[in-house]
Amino acid sequence: MDQRAQFTPEEEQAIRSAHGEGRAAECPRDGAVMTVREIGGGSFGLGYARRREWLLCPRCHRSVIFDRRRGTRT
Repeated sequence: MDQRAQFTPEEEQAIRSAHGEGRAAECPRDGAVMTVREIGGGSFGLGYARRREWLLCPRCHRSVIFDRRRGTRT
């Protein structure tokens, strides 16, 4: 069993692609459906508000965060 704490870049891309296409993202390590949480942030008064998605695996607890608009890792 692979004990690395982070997903590889390829695994992260597969998660983001599935989520971006509206499919349930599955953890590439154990196949569990990942939980999605929105993360707000930034200073709304300054015209900057970053919207991010946080996908978490309920089994292995690995996660990936990415910018919602750009679809890239933060």
